[in-house]
This record gives sequence, structure tokens and C-alpha cells, in this order.
Amino acid sequence: MDRSLYVIPNETPVCQLDATEAFKALNSQEKKYAHYIAKASFDGALSVFLQVSPESPAILYVLYKIFKTESIENLKQKAKDVGFSDDEFAALLVYAAAFYSNSGNYKGFGDTKIVPGVAVEKIGALVEKLSDEKLKNVWKSIEKVVGSLEAGELQLGFGDKGVTCYHSKNVTKKDAAKIDRYFKLKNIESWNSRLFKEVDSNGKVTFIVKLASGETGEVSESSFEDVTVKVVKGDYSPIMKRTNEWLAKAIPVAANENQKKMIENYIAHFTNGDINLHKNGSRYWIKDVGPTIESYIGFIENYRDPAGTRSEFEGFVAAVNKETSKKFQKLVENAEEILKRLPWGKAYEKDTFLKPDFTALDVIAFGSSGIPAGINIPNYDDIRQNEGFKNVSLGNVISAQPKQKMNFLDEEDEDLMFKYHKDSFEVQVGLHELLGHGSGKLFQKNQDGSFNFDKENTKDIISGGKIGTWYEPGETWSSKFGPLASAYEECRAEAVGYVLCCDKDILEIFGYTGDLAQDVKYVNWLSEIRAGLMALEFYQAEQKKWGQAHCYARYVLTKVVLEAGEGFVQIIEKQGEDGKPDLHFKLDRTKIDSVGKPAVNAFLAKLQGYKSTGDFEGGKALFESYGKVGETELRWRNVCIQRRKPRRLFVQPNTVEKNGEIQLITYNSDASGVIQSFVERYEELAIEDLIQCWENDKKWF
Repeated sequence: MDRSLYVIPNETPVCQLDATEAFKALNSQEKKYAHYIAKASFDGALSVFLQVSPESPAILYVLYKIFKTESIENLKQKAKDVGFSDDEFAALLVYAAAFYSNSGNYKGFGDTKIVPGVAVEKIGALVEKLSDEKLKNVWKSIEKVVGSLEAGELQLGFGDKGVTCYHSKNVTKKDAAKIDRYFKLKNIESWNSRLFKEVDSNGKVTFIVKLASGETGEVSESSFEDVTVKVVKGDYSPIMKRTNEWLAKAIPVAANENQKKMIENYIAHFTNGDINLHKNGSRYWIKDVGPTIESYIGFIENYRDPAGTRSEFEGFVAAVNKETSKKFQKLVENAEEILKRLPWGKAYEKDTFLKPDFTALDVIAFGSSGIPAGINIPNYDDIRQNEGFKNVSLGNVISAQPKQKMNFLDEEDEDLMFKYHKDSFEVQVGLHELLGHGSGKLFQKNQDGSFNFDKENTKDIISGGKIGTWYEPGETWSSKFGPLASAYEECRAEAVGYVLCCDKDILEIFGYTGDLAQDVKYVNWLSEIRAGLMALEFYQAEQKKWGQAHCYARYVLTKVVLEAGEGFVQIIEKQGEDGKPDLHFKLDRTKIDSVGKPAVNAFLAKLQGYKSTGDFEGGKALFESYGKVGETELRWRNVCIQRRKPRRLFVQPNTVEKNGEIQLITYNSDASGVIQSFVERYEELAIEDLIQCWENDKKWF
């Protein structure tokens, strides 16, 4: 066991999520609105710690109390008194910063466990020097697991192979599939739920579906197949109540009726757990076109649920960058024509392209286990297909790049990457979100037996014959493709970005022409395909399993272009200057249009074909054939691990209300800054609410 794989290095870069200028540009009312949504987002995100691992809420409590009680300087002296070296104290700070940033002790990007780079016994000795008895008791209840790397604790997964709190430990993959069938029968969507399994002394099985809500109580009880299914509300109840208190304060300072109606529906949803109320809120959100302050909140992304259907809480608020947004709006205006270039034809595209709002944002607050560079939401299939969606590009996330040595590149390519990374990534995010996630049609059978496509005359992209599969009533993309859905969809969206960034007129929309456009295009392909090689770090070799969806997606596309041959992509094994194994990654820029684009286009057509028809078995076979990791790739993986660079952490600002005015507080770009921002973000009662939820959950884990 290489323990270093699970320790966040002391040299991990911390980047400022800079929202200073964006916040200054807001008026007093807008600042208040941003503040209340930010507080709702951060308080609601406490539920993520309850979704990740049984010990995460308690670790949060311990770290919060340690750093709330003492200044960093005083703690450092006390740590020295119990035997910490300077490096070990730095390791504690980095562990705490990484834990906060990932909303738990499993990586938000990668799903593997995070353990301290200092002996757990020394942390325990430091806790003993503090005078808080409850703190000591909480620490004692979890100290054995904090640094443990037992086989079943290394990554997220179902209880027999990994760790999750989306399900009780005794829930199996087969159990989750059974409840998915129940949801389909009852036309329920599981976004804001968790699943728990009870077995009585007679072997009778009862599944309890818990809905996130402030209210508590039973919603329904019914028999299904050979089990009883109870649906109850009240999961994370104190946290949901706290979230609603902040949302209610935002209503009087909302900019328009759509925002007010949106928040009212969110409040109702967080009160009683009805997902249809969140859908209604999302409908008002879609109608709120071109706001100065953009936000979204709820149980949104299902990347980390082993079953691929339940979602992590996420909330953000951001200020719109109007100048950069003009580029994206121009992309939207041209989207209907651009979509015709994708390799699947009119029958596989939505009947009407519902032109979305697409804005560039500077994030003020983002509560979740990680901060993406772009988002396409809502994730509800019926709304996306029939009513619309929004895209956002998070500019201050894209621009916050540490200058680290880029492995496996020659000096010329590395220089180009540093020079044009932000430009190329902005293009990729725009195409990925709008024309990737925003494209394609799901072939559905309606409740009345009719179809939303021409069943008799539409040809199957894959076979050339008639369409033989589709989505039955109650089936969604997530429920049909399950744990594969996220990686598959990210791969499809990523591939759209690859092929469309080759088009001269699209690059012109972003302001790139001539040689500059060619460099931006090249850097996009170079960056994305190299990322597929680097993704091998996140492959779980012992389990022969991919965890992180984006990594799996990028690796698959890298395999697609490697298969294209003709020397387009070369990964050469060599010896480094340090005498250790190394790799050289090279992309032939003269063959992007002639070799790379045709290969990705052909693969993209197949991805869409299987997705549109709901052919999970066909899609799975295709995807997994490219996702295989053989002996050669395992050698590459070893090199990637040995030469890996630490992933950046973000330090976010806080907003505070003083004398009726809202101020933005910023922090140092280091681990101490992350810790200070987090401790100041939460009042003690919020952390006590979290611990109460943790106590309630103990019986299941």
C-alpha cells in the first residue's frame, strides 16, 4: 500500500477564487441577495458531509472545534509540545484544508480516501490538550478510521466494496436496482433521497427511502415485489431548515418575480422533500434570463452515488461577467445551425432547440465537494428536453491556475499550454456545456402509448435498421444508464467540444482568428487528450474500476484517438533525467482535422445512438471496450502516479452583513486561509445541527 496516494502533499497549491471586482460592481440590493443565497448554499452543503462517509461529519466537528478554539499560532505551539515537527503541523493544515474543500474525507474529484500526513496519534494528543470534553469524545469515536486504509475504505462504493452514506452499509447493487424499479413504477425520481435497509428477526426486509426536508414524517408505505418500501421525509432536517431561513431572506431583495417564485418553490421543496417543487423552481430559474446575480441550489449532480441516481447537494451564487457573456450569447444565437454539424442528423436532435441563457460568471460562493469550470442545468430530462436549460461558464475558476511543471510535454508544448490554456478551456467549456450537454434527443414512449419520434421511419445509427429500444414511461437517462451515465455523458459532451473547436467560424465567435485560432485549437486537443492519459492516476487498479466520471470520459477519448493511428497521438515510454520511468506525450497538430476529428466524430455518433435509443447494453459494451486498462496502460498509470502533481485547492471568500451592508471578506491563498474561511463561514449552531444529524445516522452505519 502506497500511503502517499491518499495523503494531500504539503506543497499543494491554493488558488484564490477572486470575486472582488465582480462583487464591487453589485448594488446594495444585489449584494444582499448574493449574501443570502451564499449562506443558504454553504449551510445546505453541510449535508454533503453526511452523504460521503460515516466519519466525515465528526471529522468536520473536530477540525472546526480545534481551529475555532485556537489561533493557528497557538495551535502550532501546542502541536510542538506534543511532538509535531513543522512539516507535520503543515500536513495537518493541508489535511484540514483539503477535507473542507472536498466536503469530507474522500476526494470530490477521484473518490479516494484522504488521510492525514501526520500520525493520527499526534492529532489525538493535540485534541487532548484542548479543554472541550465533547470534542474529545467525538474524536475518540472516529480516531481509528481517520487514518485507516483498510481495503474496503479506499474509495467510495457500495458497502461491500467501498464507502458511501447514500445507502446504509447493507444495501447492495441488487437492492438499489430493485428500488429503482419501484421508483419507475411509482414515477418517483430519487435525486434528493437516501436508501436504508432494515431486516427484522424473521428476515423481513423493509427499505426506507429518506427524502431531504425540514419536515419529518412518513409519506407512504407499500409492498413491492418481496419487500416493504417506506418513503419518509426529514433527512438532514435541521440543515434544510437552516437553508430555508436564508432563502426566505433573499425573497424581499430578489430582482424580479421569476426569482421570487423560484425561491418560494425551493423553500417548499426543502420543507417537504417533493422533487416536483424543485422542478417548478427550476422552471422559473430558466425563465430568469440574463440576471446580474446567477444562482442554483438543490440536490443536483449524481456523480458520487454508486448507483448513479442520488445526488449531492450543491448551491452557488455568482456575478455575471457581461463582456465575456456576449461571446456565449453569440454561440447560443448560432447554436441551431452549429448543431447540424454534429454526426447524428435531425431525427436525433430535439424537435426545437430551446435557446438557453448562457453566461460567464465569477463565483462568489460555491457549496459542494468541488467547483466545476462550467455547468449545464437543470439535470431533469423532461425539463431539458421540452422546456429548456441554462449554461454557465465559471470564469474565475478557469483563470485560477497554479503554474506547475506540466508532465510529459516537451518545452514548446508546455509553453503553449501555459500561454493558451485559459483561452482554449473557455472554448471547450462553452462547446461542452451548450452543444454537448445541450444536444441530442431521448426517444421516449409516452404514457398514452405514443412516441416522441417517428418510430417507423427513423433509422438506428448503429444498425441502420429500425429503432428497437427507447425510454419507457418513468425511465430517465440516469435510471437507465445508472453508474455509467455520468462518465458516458461527460464523454459525449467532451467529444462535441473536440470536434466543434476545429471550425474556424466557431473560434471566431470567441475572438480567435488566424494563427492564434490554430494555437487555441491545438492547445484544446493537446490539453484534453493529455488529460486522458493523466486520468490513469484515478483508475482503481485493484478493483479494475474507474471512479471519477470526467477522468473515465477523458481516458476513453484518448483511447479513441490512439486507435486512430497514423502517428496522430504518441505516448512514448522513456527514462527521465532523474533516472526514473517517464513518458513523452506528443500530438501531431497537422492531423487534427484529417485523423483526430473523423475518429472522434465516428465515436460520437455511436455514443448518441445508444443514448437516444436507451440501449444501455450496447452503450456499455462500446464504452467499456475503450475504457479497458491493459498492461501498457498500467505501466503508464504507474508513471502518472509517481510523477503526479497535487491538485489545486480553492480558498473562497465569505460575505458578511454589518450595519445593514454586505462586505466581501477574502483570505490568504494557503491552507491557513482555507481553514480560516471555513471556520468563519459557519456559526457553531450549524455545526451542532450537523452533529445531531450524524447521531441520527449512526444506526445505519
